Amino acid sequence: MLHIQEETARCLLCYDAPCGEKAARAIRAARFDNLRTSVELFNSLSDEELAHAEASCIHYDKPIRVAELKKEVISHSHPAATPTSLPSLEINFCNMVCENPFFLASSAICTNYDMVARALEAGWAGVFYKTITKADIREVSPRFDAVRKEGTPFVGFRNMEQLSENPYTMDFDILHRLKQRYPTKRIIASIMGQTEEEWIELAKMAEDAGCDAVELNFSCPQMRLTGLGSDIGQNPELILFYTSYVRDAVKIPVIPKMTPNVMTMTSPALACFYAGASGISAINTIKSITMSRDAEVSEKKTISGYSGKAVKPIALRMIHEMTGNPILHNAAIERRMDISGIGGIETWRDALEFIQLGCRNVQICTAVMQYGYRIIDDLIPGLQHYMASRGITELEKLVGEELPNIVLPSDLDRETIVFPKIEREKCIGCGRCYVSCMDGGHQAIAFGEDRQPRIIGQKCVGCHLCRLVCPAGAIGIAKRIKKSVAAR
Repeated sequence: MLHIQEETARCLLCYDAPCGEKAARAIRAARFDNLRTSVELFNSLSDEELAHAEASCIHYDKPIRVAELKKEVISHSHPAATPTSLPSLEINFCNMVCENPFFLASSAICTNYDMVARALEAGWAGVFYKTITKADIREVSPRFDAVRKEGTPFVGFRNMEQLSENPYTMDFDILHRLKQRYPTKRIIASIMGQTEEEWIELAKMAEDAGCDAVELNFSCPQMRLTGLGSDIGQNPELILFYTSYVRDAVKIPVIPKMTPNVMTMTSPALACFYAGASGISAINTIKSITMSRDAEVSEKKTISGYSGKAVKPIALRMIHEMTGNPILHNAAIERRMDISGIGGIETWRDALEFIQLGCRNVQICTAVMQYGYRIIDDLIPGLQHYMASRGITELEKLVGEELPNIVLPSDLDRETIVFPKIEREKCIGCGRCYVSCMDGGHQAIAFGEDRQPRIIGQKCVGCHLCRLVCPAGAIGIAKRIKKSVAAR
């Protein structure tokens, strides 16, 4: 039995793939959890086309098993008929009507006119352009590193890149031309000043260029000069000070970008609110160090930003600190302050999690650096199909819907238990569940000569470590029951 995520993760996602456009697109849709689109594409391929796709697959190991992948994708897709029309993803963010919630995050993925134009043409609703500054920016080489695990695409990404190296007048000209060419897209300038006067000057230049909003970069973790980037974001007084001055200087929405390198997001967020911010972008990268010799700069290492899939739980926690805080929540209702979520978003499901915690907008960077702007091809239909499956016609209905389900640890149900359930037809007899339970759990799995694991009910505490380590997805979840019943 073929594992969809394991097989599609092996695909190199080639540019101009020799396996054929439809086959490559079907595999990519499955890789990014857009199974409905994948099924449609696979069903349009003949047996001859499937065979050609597999025979022509470029790979350093063995080719992708395209025909088997088709069968597995179809077996895992929902049987419901494809709706004749999909819901709109239009949403209001900071009083800007956006065609969908997906924006490019301020970074290396949006540093010139041609790059942004290609992304907008592909379907992205807008851009937070790479941070514009009057400071002298001198980058290092190399500037990127990655954290990998067991041959998977990198789960964490470390970068030492700072701000735009373009002359600031050039960047504002680029933004002006982009807005002229794409009037319905949302063009947002990210800026960083060195003084109060510079913050105001750059914000006014953004407004004069026709930008829809201005983002204040209070969060870059690797500025070589003190008093910039995350030095501001870690100080609520400075956040209040600079945001207030910019807010009073321009009429367009002002959106501070917050650093995760704080104990709590509540105080910085309150400073943004009281300063009159229209919204908040969160989070920027996390301060980190990687030790790879290949990523050294003249044999030296430094603290720099960490992003990618690995930071998503941290980003979600910090989003909840804002959207789930009663003071901020009520204040935001009285005087709208929207949240743009950032951190580890690769698929539409990742984006959905941010939206369900109260975000009206999401920004993506690291996934684009890995896979290209083309991920929008699965972000949009994936979210649309999900909405259609629930009968939801407006994205607004999903905003914050999971907030009531996030509770304090003391409020969790501690009187019931849910046991793991082994699905025998999927079990391959590797014993990984046994090893983890014996050495990291409660010795609640038996593993005999028949190579079949068995749950020992009297010892199992329902921690589900076994389910998480199973490489075959052969361990599921049984029905939740009272602990008193389980003890009998």
